Amino acid sequence: MSEFLTQPWPWYVAGPLIGLLVPMLLLYGGKQFGISSNLRHLCAATYPGRFDFLKYDWRRSGLWNLTFLGGILIGGFIGGVLLRNPDPIAISQATVADLQALGIQDFTGYVPEDIFSWSNLLTPSGLIIILGGGFLVGFGARYAGGCTSGHAISGLADLQLPSLIAVIGFFAGGLIATHLLLPLIL
Repeated sequence: MSEFLTQPWPWYVAGPLIGLLVPMLLLYGGKQFGISSNLRHLCAATYPGRFDFLKYDWRRSGLWNLTFLGGILIGGFIGGVLLRNPDPIAISQATVADLQALGIQDFTGYVPEDIFSWSNLLTPSGLIIILGGGFLVGFGARYAGGCTSGHAISGLADLQLPSLIAVIGFFAGGLIATHLLLPLIL
């Protein structure tokens, strides 16, 4: 059993499970799948009544979503720490070669230590990638009315045109960042 849990699940298992999540949420309570709204719920729970944007009943509309977020954190800890697979992450040789050309040499963890480490945080490229990227992701999620998972999984399943436009924008932004911005930053 532990062998099954420590290996990546194949697409034909994980994909349908994610795909069945959306209709289940919509049929049993009209819920939308997404994570970025949890920041608003956390702020409304922490600072109730201080700002008009946070004056709403977060327990009624967001408690299930906060519970879902807690499950993600607990599941991430179980999967990443308790059931951690000691094998290196399997990525294609072409990707390794492209990353090595950009100066990334360490491929032993989930993310390259050459970019995502405490020692690289205060370098110019670290500040741009981690702090600048984090700000842009947070701002973009609010501006787009949801995060990538909410739009791509729930919004597209609900046939919402704004979600399709947002997903196209996310994809185009990812390609631009990967092929144009990342080589400039590194």
